[in-house]
Amino acid sequence: MHMADALLSPAVGLTMSALSVAAIGYSVMKVKKDEFSEKKIPIMGVAGAMVFAAQMIDFTIPATGSSGHIGGGILLAGLLGGIPAFLSIAAVIIIQCLFFADGGLLALGANIFNLGVIPCLVIYPLLFKPFLKGGVSYKKLTIASILAVVVGLELGAFGVVLMTTLSGITALPFATFTALMLPIHLIIGILEGIITAAVLCFIYKMRPEIIETAASGERLSAVSVKRVVIILAIAAIVLGGGVSLIVSEYPDGLEWAIEQTTEHTLGAEAEIEADGGIYDITAGIQSSTAFMPDYEFADDPENALGTSLAGIIGAVITFALAAITGLVISVIKKRKATAQNV
Repeated sequence: MHMADALLSPAVGLTMSALSVAAIGYSVMKVKKDEFSEKKIPIMGVAGAMVFAAQMIDFTIPATGSSGHIGGGILLAGLLGGIPAFLSIAAVIIIQCLFFADGGLLALGANIFNLGVIPCLVIYPLLFKPFLKGGVSYKKLTIASILAVVVGLELGAFGVVLMTTLSGITALPFATFTALMLPIHLIIGILEGIITAAVLCFIYKMRPEIIETAASGERLSAVSVKRVVIILAIAAIVLGGGVSLIVSEYPDGLEWAIEQTTEHTLGAEAEIEADGGIYDITAGIQSSTAFMPDYEFADDPENALGTSLAGIIGAVITFALAAITGLVISVIKKRKATAQNV
């Protein structure tokens, strides 16, 4: 559900960028030092890497001619807590945009908002966490995961429609676009919710403290997370380097909805394009930073090795950026706390 620049006007794109930057700044200020404890930082790195790799895998939605992939916001929030998860998913989306040209640069703020702010900063605290009050259980975790993912993805899909409509630079009518976006992402959300529930229940069985401290914001200590970190790291490598080769050839939910909308309104497939001005500038910046556009070798897009390599490289970069972000914030928070105590 990564938006392209051609869907957004400069005013809407820049406004969403400002909102997302503000959300990142707010999160850095509000995050508790215990949420970035020594044991949480490696989990943040490998979980972010796993979500990056998992987002490369498009699964077919039966009988629709469409496909979907996980957003990962609720999954990360279940493991890390809302604010650390948002910072982690923001890192994923930034890396996807700059290094792999996945989603437009003008649309970067919109994508961070739809895939990060909504699930991590809104849905997780308001919908997911209340289900876990009074103690975590497999049943609560499953219900919370599926419901939170579905609601978050539906709001994100509606956000795409609303931003596109407010931009007013496409021929996509609001009613038709909405009627196609919400049902297809409902199906995608149910499937992602089941996947999220399975992963969180698996981690809960291994180390229940990870899920419990993520929900409470307390410090994760006195338990070893080495096994969990290793398993998540292996999952990231396997998903990015291997499973990413076995993906659906159908367009994702957003692309499918755009195709169906243009066919219904214009009577034929139409390309959604925008050029000139800021669109040429953002395209030029992306072409200079994206060393593997569309997760392929730029000079040999048919080489399947490119997808595997992109998955592994992206996962490693995500791990590094997410972990470094957590480490830097942790150090700053500790120094600030020490200075206040003195």
